[in-house]
Amino acid sequence: MAEMQEVLDPYSIPLDEFDVSDPQLYENDAHWPYFERLRKEAPIHYCKDSLFGPYWSITRYADIMDIEKDTLTYSSFPAVVMGDQDPKFTVEQFIAMDPPKHDSQRKAVTAAVSPKSLSQLEPVIRRRVAGIMSELPLGVKFDWVERVSIELTTQMLATLFDFPFERRSKLTFWSDMATSSEEIAGDDSVSAVDRQAALQECLAEFTAIWQERAHQSPVGKTDFITLMAHSSAFANMGPMEFLGNLLLLIVGGNDTTRNSLSGGVLMLNENPAEYEKLCLDQSLIPSMVSEIIRYQTPVMHMRRTAAKDTQFKGHNIKAGDKVILWYVSANRDEAKIMRPDEFIIDRQGVRNHISFGFGVHRCMGNRLAEMQLRIVWEEIMKRFRRVQVVDIPKRLKSNFIRGITELPVVLIPH
Repeated sequence: MAEMQEVLDPYSIPLDEFDVSDPQLYENDAHWPYFERLRKEAPIHYCKDSLFGPYWSITRYADIMDIEKDTLTYSSFPAVVMGDQDPKFTVEQFIAMDPPKHDSQRKAVTAAVSPKSLSQLEPVIRRRVAGIMSELPLGVKFDWVERVSIELTTQMLATLFDFPFERRSKLTFWSDMATSSEEIAGDDSVSAVDRQAALQECLAEFTAIWQERAHQSPVGKTDFITLMAHSSAFANMGPMEFLGNLLLLIVGGNDTTRNSLSGGVLMLNENPAEYEKLCLDQSLIPSMVSEIIRYQTPVMHMRRTAAKDTQFKGHNIKAGDKVILWYVSANRDEAKIMRPDEFIIDRQGVRNHISFGFGVHRCMGNRLAEMQLRIVWEEIMKRFRRVQVVDIPKRLKSNFIRGITELPVVLIPH
């Protein structure tokens, strides 16, 4: 893999040397032309060597949908990220399982994000958003990611798990640790030893909470741990499967919302005409939220593993091959989305994105994520004339999470 691949013209690199797993591409937001070329010239592409081993890239929307539907051929086991886990520290989670076990475990926890639960959560979220917004300084530079995106998602996670509110920052810390792995997604900011220690702490804390809730009545409670503790689907779950499912729910509740909250602010700064459109018609907020989620694509890929030798569109895929579904490319596929590289808040068919996945593994918290983003933008528009980005954002070094780690802003009042 070229050390400085991100500065090269992707049209000058031979296709058989393409490696879109390079995490530096995403840290530098330089991946777009690579995927554009793959969609045009090699939509099903084999990379024979990378940091994560050989893999297939699927880059067009329709092809990803076909593979998502075929869970018998393309398995979610053993992992949904490019890299392989440390064999000495391997977690299991239902997103990396296939039906029927996947279905029973997923169904057991969906009550936490059911329409009834969401209607009860809406006023709670609005109060919390208002509280966060009221403490923000006017006319002074601060980091939007830290003060708003992380704080709101952390508060929400504490509610979904009924986790002690005063220690809620632990949840975001564990979420960051879960995705901070050079072997899994290319993020080399944390050592394997520190990561494992943090995740063992997560397991210990939640094991104590589980034991407590297993002996309490579940009536009227919809937090994730109560739902798991009182479901037969999780009855025979070992510690590493418990940890895996905890991390799945924590990361799922954190990354989509957090990075779309930050991404949306950046997009509206980069597209002033769209912001003017929003100022004139705030009924566009729900549509804009969907466009933000498409344009950001917080989870950039999902991996499947071929369960048997197969052929896909003329390509021979062998049992055990990694097949990477690049959502970040599919959401810019010209064959599916008109003018896909433009951010258009009143786009027709705005929900036709693949940021939440598709099929049996479609994100179960998608409506919660949309609701949180909608409320945030309703409250922003009430309070501020503008959230002005005043410096270059910093991005996460990862091929899995499309994250913004720092976004310096100044709030301009009405």
